[in-house]
Amino acid sequence: MDLKSDRIERILSKYKFHDVAVEELQKIHRIYPGMRPSTGTYTFSDSTQKDLLKLTGNIPVKYEGRSYNFPIQLWLMDSFPFTPPICLLKPTPNMVIREGKHVDARGRIYLPGLHNWDHPKSSVVCLLTEMIAKFEEDPPLSSKNAADNKDPHELLAFVSNLQINDGGVRHHDQPINKVSVIGGGDLGMASVMSVLSKCKVDKLVFIDVAESSTKGGSTDLEIFSLPKVEVSRDLSASAGSRVVVVTANAWSSEQSYVSVVQTNVHLYRGIIPNLARLSPNAVMLIASQPVDIMTHVAWRQSGLPPTRVIGAGCNLDSERLSHVLDINLNTHKPAWVIGELSDNKVAVMSSAGLSSNVMPEIAPGSNSTKPLLDRYAFDIMKNRGQRSWSVGLSIADITNSILTDKMKAHSVSTLAQGWGGISAEVFLSLPCIMGANGSTRLAGVSLGQEDDAKVRESVTSLSNLMSQLKI
Repeated sequence: MDLKSDRIERILSKYKFHDVAVEELQKIHRIYPGMRPSTGTYTFSDSTQKDLLKLTGNIPVKYEGRSYNFPIQLWLMDSFPFTPPICLLKPTPNMVIREGKHVDARGRIYLPGLHNWDHPKSSVVCLLTEMIAKFEEDPPLSSKNAADNKDPHELLAFVSNLQINDGGVRHHDQPINKVSVIGGGDLGMASVMSVLSKCKVDKLVFIDVAESSTKGGSTDLEIFSLPKVEVSRDLSASAGSRVVVVTANAWSSEQSYVSVVQTNVHLYRGIIPNLARLSPNAVMLIASQPVDIMTHVAWRQSGLPPTRVIGAGCNLDSERLSHVLDINLNTHKPAWVIGELSDNKVAVMSSAGLSSNVMPEIAPGSNSTKPLLDRYAFDIMKNRGQRSWSVGLSIADITNSILTDKMKAHSVSTLAQGWGGISAEVFLSLPCIMGANGSTRLAGVSLGQEDDAKVRESVTSLSNLMSQLKI
């Protein structure tokens, strides 16, 4: 791979892990010689720009006995290869993008390998291999002539995403900010009121699930008729949501903890697949308890990619910790509480400041700062509970990051497999960049022995509980 042009050398010299990045690029060239390096200016969702290295080329995709070349582009962040590339389809004029499970309408590619990126286990070569396999299952590009022959279901979906307003027709490329909250009770009501206060929504649907033990509040909302709020008892009212918040619980009088959780799993079986079908492009935000288990269950039942099924997790504790550290230590850096929502939670700091345009990373713990961090984290978790209104505010904060494509780092419950050497399929709270297309995990770090033991203990207990549930 030719990396000797002046511009490529100048950009590459600014990469944090220059030698490792060059070695990775040479590996890519050996397996995929058609991927050509060049430089460009990438514009992030917050309009900030950065000069980066990019790889452009075609990948061979076989479909129904024929071979096709799919043009792609990979933007390599300045922390490559320890952070995943931004992957895009680059269709030619005679091609159209078919939005699906792994590609959005703008051509942004989403794959499990990107979500679970953990160098050196993860590499671009493995990523391209996975990309080819996924595209052969569900090709994301078609010719314009083929696209003109629309499937009736696609046509109905197109019509359902049109909105008539005073300015005429609003196309699905301009999605309405619709949020649905599933489940009544104190947490459901707190979520509704917090989202209305925090977020700019066009419509908020509140669905009181009959089977849930956390019922109530829907009648009051109907009586007082809040603007932009629709109260329903029919899941179909959630269709076309950008964010679906699930607060429903179905606690039973069963004796064992497994039986109690299984009751919630049964409740989810009746609502999660329908919610995913009605809003296939939504981000599903789980707040039912136990949140790490129920987020895992929702992901399994929904069929959605793991980037679009998250749990409220430790976001509330993380925001509290960042606030307290900023006041007492003047840190101006995000802090996150990670792990299981239990006594095994662990506190970590960001390496970048709040106002920095640099992609945040988890800072390795130092002997001088770790005791202070743990002290404040312990005080917060010991003295402050997770009351409904507090969790509602946390849910609204995450929802706002999704609706505005804020790309803010939140500690949310996400698929942890592959992070920090975790091999089991479990959901834990980890720092994730949240935007319109869901979550992107920050790269893993080596935790101290005590913190690592806590995370490993959670992995074992969560795996054991999941193995006893009938999903």
